[in-house]
Parts: sequence; structure tokens; C-alpha cells
Amino acid sequence: MVESLWDAGEMPLHDGLYRPDDTGLELHVDGPGAYHPDAGQPIPFLAGGPFDVAQAIEEHGVDGVDTCFRSPLPNGSGWMSGGGGGMGNIGHLARLNADGSLRWVAVMFNSNPFIRVRYEGMSAVLTNDWGNRLTLDLMSPALR
Repeated sequence: MVESLWDAGEMPLHDGLYRPDDTGLELHVDGPGAYHPDAGQPIPFLAGGPFDVAQAIEEHGVDGVDTCFRSPLPNGSGWMSGGGGGMGNIGHLARLNADGSLRWVAVMFNSNPFIRVRYEGMSAVLTNDWGNRLTLDLMSPALR
């Protein structure tokens, strides 16, 4: 399901880290809004336990993917892609293999769209359209 959605330009509309084998991890990502006094701050990114991907898609539906960037990883192993969804508050990040196939997509309902990435080694420092930053260690087991 996840890979077919991604290939069709869609993603599940529920916070989670989704893999092409239809497994997922709960995600808890919140960030202050553009006009919040804390705008421009780091975004907390907490991965939780597994959840039923099919049930999440059935209950919450899907949304279109709006990609803002696609950037090669520093080690040449693939790509990072990011952007938003149909509603202004939704953000997504995707790690793609070297051939462009999906490794994972992270959907975050309250993060706002991600508009750029820079790298510090194999850590991706992502910025959303509020100027908030999310740093991900792409070598951590959950994000490999």
C-alpha cells in the first residue's frame, strides 16, 4: 500500500514513519507556528512503537504529496525529499534509495512543509516554512 501510494504521488494522512513493506512507527512531531514566539526553534521528533498501517490509512485516508526539494545524500546512497501535503500544516520527509525507490516516508500532521535540507555528515538538518529546524541522524536504526 505505502509504495503504491508513494508511486501515485500520495501519502497516508496520519503521523507516522511508513516503509514500503507496509510497516510503520508512530511519530510525535510538534513545532511552533510561524507567528508563535518560539518560531525558528528545533522541532522535537519522537519515534514510538509500531502501528497498523492499513488501519491508519483506512481511518485517516491519504493526501497528495507536494515536494519542495530532493537532495542527494552526502554518501551517495540515495536522496532526501521533503515538502508538505494538501493542508498547510502537513509536512513530509522521504528517504529514497539511489534508484529513487522509497526507503521510508515520514508524515507529520503539525510540522508544516519542509522546504530545504543541509547535511552535517549523515545528519540531515531540515527546515520547514516557519524557519523551524529538525535534525535527523540518517544512520539511526529507525531511519536507515
